[in-house]
Amino acid sequence: MNLSCSLWQDNSPSVKHFAFAKFSEVTEQCFLLFTLILLMFLASLTGNALIALAIWTNPVLHMPMYFFLANLSLLEIGYTCSVIPKMLQSLVSEARGISREGCATQMFFFTLFAISECCLLAAMAFDRYMAICSPLHYATRMSRGVCAQLAVISWGVGCIVGLGQTNYIFSLNFCGPCEIDHFFCDLPPILALACGDTSHNEAAVFVVAILCISSPFLLIIASYVRILAAVLIMPSPEGRRKALSTCSSHLLVVTLFYGSGSVTYLRPKASHSPGIDKLLALFYTVVTSMLNPIIYSLRNKEVKAALRRTLGKKNVLTRG
Repeated sequence: MNLSCSLWQDNSPSVKHFAFAKFSEVTEQCFLLFTLILLMFLASLTGNALIALAIWTNPVLHMPMYFFLANLSLLEIGYTCSVIPKMLQSLVSEARGISREGCATQMFFFTLFAISECCLLAAMAFDRYMAICSPLHYATRMSRGVCAQLAVISWGVGCIVGLGQTNYIFSLNFCGPCEIDHFFCDLPPILALACGDTSHNEAAVFVVAILCISSPFLLIIASYVRILAAVLIMPSPEGRRKALSTCSSHLLVVTLFYGSGSVTYLRPKASHSPGIDKLLALFYTVVTSMLNPIIYSLRNKEVKAALRRTLGKKNVLTRG
């Protein structure tokens, strides 16, 4: 066992503190990785914050599609903030430790934001389905109240799953080693440190992944099958182009998020590799969060116009 880990333990049978594994023994590599991740983290925070602010402050964007997009941006901010700051500290400091309570807190918030995003992406697909396949009833069926309920359900499911999974995993004892072979308190690497039989916990993680990753994904697929069928029978090429344009950004975000998440949590345990898991985790915690605001702002004229107006207002206030 790592000496620093053993010093963190008291006389109780369970480890009270953990330590994240080093990214590299080479200082220059850690500094380079720190710089890249910091830049992506700042870009993600700035981009998502600007999109959320532009949507809330521009009445022209007060419609269901952008309401969900603002919620997605808030989720991305929480998602990255729950993981990246501690990771950046571990890259440039010898203080790589985290308490059992701190680890549980990080796991809860990471799970909350990740599961909420799965559900919210499904709600966004349903919104596009209603807009394209049932335009005459769209205003009534996707009212402000319905959109708020879908957002609350998404956040609520994330909170319930986060509490349940975190409590279930941290009810176990951890006998050591206490070094987490990862850069944050994700479920599989923490379970790997637990004492005794963890098959029930692993089964619970897999079942939750099936229900909260696969089920929303299947709803998204079903929505887009119906959307594609409706688009193909549209008489106007311009109408088909516009309909597909409103869906393309969402489809790209879904592909990035669900692709990396599914490979991480739905593949068999025997095929897990710490190196691949870390690479995938970097992708879905840092890269996708940075790309999402870029994808939506570049492919949506209304969002770009709202961002310009928001930035213009900031410049006027700064000069004043």
